[in-house]
Amino acid sequence: MTPAGTLADVTPALAAALGVDGFADRLGTGLGPGEVRGVALLLVDGLGSELLAEHADRAPALAELAAGGRTLRAGFPATTAVSVASLGTGLPAGEHGIVGYSMGVPPLDEPGAPADVVLNTLRWCAHGSAEPVDLREQLPPERVQAAPTVLERAARAGVAVTTVAPEIQRRSGLTRAALRGGRFHGVAALGDLAAGVLDALGPGAERAFCYAYHGDLDLLGHVHGPGSRPWLQQLGVVDRLVAAIVEDLPADTALAVVADHGMVGTDAGWRIDLDSTPELVAGVRRLAGEARVRHVFVADGALDDVTAAWRGQLGDAAWVRTRDEAIDAGWFGAAVSDAARGRIGDVVAAARGNWTLVRSRIEPRETALVGHHGSLTDAEQHVPLLLARGA
Repeated sequence: MTPAGTLADVTPALAAALGVDGFADRLGTGLGPGEVRGVALLLVDGLGSELLAEHADRAPALAELAAGGRTLRAGFPATTAVSVASLGTGLPAGEHGIVGYSMGVPPLDEPGAPADVVLNTLRWCAHGSAEPVDLREQLPPERVQAAPTVLERAARAGVAVTTVAPEIQRRSGLTRAALRGGRFHGVAALGDLAAGVLDALGPGAERAFCYAYHGDLDLLGHVHGPGSRPWLQQLGVVDRLVAAIVEDLPADTALAVVADHGMVGTDAGWRIDLDSTPELVAGVRRLAGEARVRHVFVADGALDDVTAAWRGQLGDAAWVRTRDEAIDAGWFGAAVSDAARGRIGDVVAAARGNWTLVRSRIEPRETALVGHHGSLTDAEQHVPLLLARGA
């Protein structure tokens, strides 16, 4: 199915359905202003459109919604922090500035801000450190991602805004950067999540918006592989979660289910280890990104040599572009801010097929994973947008 839009279009469409000024429904959801009092957005981490279609028999509720749903593009890179920021702000990566699982952050103009650092945007810590170094004070999330969120704008317009997510995310850097606005309801299990969504849409508010997150499908895809028995069992659990929410949706509300990315399965035969390939680190200052997308920051004067080396060594295993080429190709969206430009590698490599660009010494945990995502393939980029109305 041809994608009908991107994740950055989702929350603006839902805000428009609630009559929040300044937003438009570019997706044509059919949720016209005034038709619904409340909307909930459930993000199922890792539920790619291709995976859902392939295993529709294990998820009848999701499959039924998919029959009337649509396919979106996640945006690049197709990874959780980037996609959550796109959902939270209604902007692509080139505008909100979260450009990878890990990314280079030039110095901020404020006291205590560190010089060049590779920031892990999920954990908001220094990437690759033996002991995680919390960077929320040195790199305030509200400065790193300064655009107002859709949640903030909706709350200012009088909408009752609720984020329903694991308690550990309450004060995380990514939550502050991408999902600030409204109240946070921490949950411990799926029953808690379903109840939190339904409570947020209850009759107490004139207008209500709820963002909810479930991450276990992605976790099992990383550890065991997408389509594995554990992954399929979790898909069935997610299906029952969605069915339970839909069954109790108030009549004047709607539920939208999306994913942040799909996933590809890999094994050791598809790995290129950057930490043991001297040709790929010569002239390189630092590396960011993840196994399917690498931001390569080069030493002064080394751009041509590094670009040639990466293209020559990787061949058909990756698309290799300079920063300017990737931006001109629209990888990060139609517009790229100065802040985002400084965080994109001098060279960007996006893996093709099932290849991974791992770092066995610096990223041993990530290197051992079976499932990966982030690149430009349809398996990673195509995500569902499923809509349900309360009966």
